[in-house]
Amino acid sequence: MPEVLNRLHKEHADLSRLLDLLDRQLALFTAGGAADYDTIGAILRYCLEYPDAVHHPKEDLIYDILRSRDPVLAAEVGDLEEEHRSLAEATRELAELIERALAEEPVDRDHVQKLTHDFIRRYRHHIAREESHMFPAARRVLSDRDWAEIDGQLDGEDDPLFGDAVADYFRALRDDIDNLAALAQGD
Repeated sequence: MPEVLNRLHKEHADLSRLLDLLDRQLALFTAGGAADYDTIGAILRYCLEYPDAVHHPKEDLIYDILRSRDPVLAAEVGDLEEEHRSLAEATRELAELIERALAEEPVDRDHVQKLTHDFIRRYRHHIAREESHMFPAARRVLSDRDWAEIDGQLDGEDDPLFGDAVADYFRALRDDIDNLAALAQGD
């Protein structure tokens, strides 16, 4: 399998773990408890910093080549670039709302709940579509030369949350993710 697909699969698995943590925060919030706005804010900061800035552009590159090789198949896959723009906007909107909550400005609990639920649902749906439609289509259509070109354009940017060196400002979030994973293994 091309290196870029290996990396994208891993990043999707990592994003799913992050969405699990966000889903847990949403469940606490929905049950009337207090959500950890610091954790939610860190999750959204990560989504803006890595998936929106590094992960999605890799997928867009694959999609661009797929579209140039087989426009009909690319149309069947759907407009992933538009989904990426839409997810980035949803991330920014939710991040702004959480920033207001962290600043102790009044926020509508129902609005926070709805935006967070919608964000999780859309992100999971997006990942599933890429895994089940776009990646298999790209494997069928793109040549070894295409994959070599894509792999050659990959930057070596380390993931600040799931990479070898976790950024200091994501250390607490990484601990939360690891603790959630440990809880899941104990079930």
